[in-house]
Parts: sequence; structure tokens; C-alpha cells
Amino acid sequence: MPVSIKSSREIDAMREAGRLLEIVHEELAAMVKPGVTTWEIDQKGEEVIRSFGCIPSFLNYNGYPASICVSVNEEVVHGIPSRKRVLKAGDIVSLDAGLIWEGYHADAARTHAVGEISPELQKMIDVTRESFFYAIRFAKAGNHLNDISSAVEEFVEPYGYGVVRELCGHGIGTHLHEAPEIPNYRQKSKGVLLRPGMTLAIEPMITAGSRSVRWLSDKWTVVTLDHSPAAHYENTILITEGEPEIFTCKIRQDSENGRR
Repeated sequence: MPVSIKSSREIDAMREAGRLLEIVHEELAAMVKPGVTTWEIDQKGEEVIRSFGCIPSFLNYNGYPASICVSVNEEVVHGIPSRKRVLKAGDIVSLDAGLIWEGYHADAARTHAVGEISPELQKMIDVTRESFFYAIRFAKAGNHLNDISSAVEEFVEPYGYGVVRELCGHGIGTHLHEAPEIPNYRQKSKGVLLRPGMTLAIEPMITAGSRSVRWLSDKWTVVTLDHSPAAHYENTILITEGEPEIFTCKIRQDSENGRR
């Protein structure tokens, strides 16, 4: 399936979608504290998204029952919010959110500490985020998709963390998931040639233990097989003639030069 090249009008719409989604994440981050339910986070997320005149990308997407994916501790992605799930000090929580602005999607995820967490957990969160910024150094016209995929694994490997293989990033635009799929580990083939105007959602998903995962009986929540904690970091980006533009994060290139 060909990868769509966005026009300047489409890029402007996606840029605005990304700007609004970053505000959503800022509002949600402020809520993350002990005693808050994952349901409350979802309700707040939907409220903020709709206040902008946007539509939640995730609500009813292939049957998903909420607007925000809220994944706690060993839950890697797609955790379903619940009134019964109460955050407690020492937890980590990944918030994955998307919205539609004038027909165009933006998608981003962040992992947060709930109160005080161990230095080991904080390190995993930091490495997951840093792997994204390291990888997008290779998200340039003329490079190939596998340059991005390989870079995530290259950055994470020395820490001994697991890189989830069953889930991946994706193209994005008028649909939440478009071509191409973007794995977070090196591939045998070079993959798609990157061209200006491509819009991609790059999202490292990292575990503290084994990379193996399974789906819970709800058919959505993905958890680590060994119950080790996991972190998730994602942004929607644009391939340009030069450095990539991040639509969903004000911090553009400040962290991408971070090194081990």
C-alpha cells in the first residue's frame, strides 16, 4: 500500500491537530496522582478534546470503548479506563491519546510516574522517551524506514530492556492507521524510502524484562508476559527536506541529541 504524501493544506491541518493534542496531554499529565481513577483520566481527556471542536480518534475505533488508552504498570498499551482502577503511589501510567481536527488525526503517548517511583522505573521511562528522539535523527528524506526502526533498538539494547515486536508505529493522516507500519526493531529490508510530506506516528514500546506480551480477555489490553513494567512514548511527525517536524510536542530537537 503506498504511503500518502500530504499537501501543504493537509500538513497545516495535522500541525494544528498535533498542537491541540499536546494540550490534551498537558491537561492529563496534571491529573496523574495517587487516588485518581483511570476512568477520570479518560473523561477529562474526552472533555478537553471535544472542547476544541475535535473528535476523539480512539472512541469506538474498532470497538475500543474509551477516548484515552490508560495503561498501568505491566500494561503496555490499550488499557481500558475503569472506575475501579485507582492509581497509587509507585505506579507508572501510559496515556495514549488521539484526536481528529478537520478530518486529520494526531496521535501521541506519554508514560508518567504516579507520585514517587523507583529510580529503575524512572530510568526505563526516560530511555523510552530518549529512544524516540534518537530514532527521529534518521527520519529524513532519502533515508529508509528501517533506519528509524533499527535506531530504536540500537538505542535501547545496551540497557537490557525488551523492545515489543507485536506492536508498531504507523503512518497517519485522514485515517488513524495508514501505511507504513513502523516496527521498533531492525528489519531485513530497507523498507519505504522516506519522502517529504510523509506523516508518521513513531512509538517505542519498551519493557523492563522480557519483550513478550499477551492480550487480556478484553481483547484490547496488552500486558507483558512476565508482568514486568512497560513504558510507551509516541509523537506524530512530518518528514521534511531537512529535520523532521514533531507535530505533538513543543520540545522539537532539544532532546534528540541525547546520548547514552
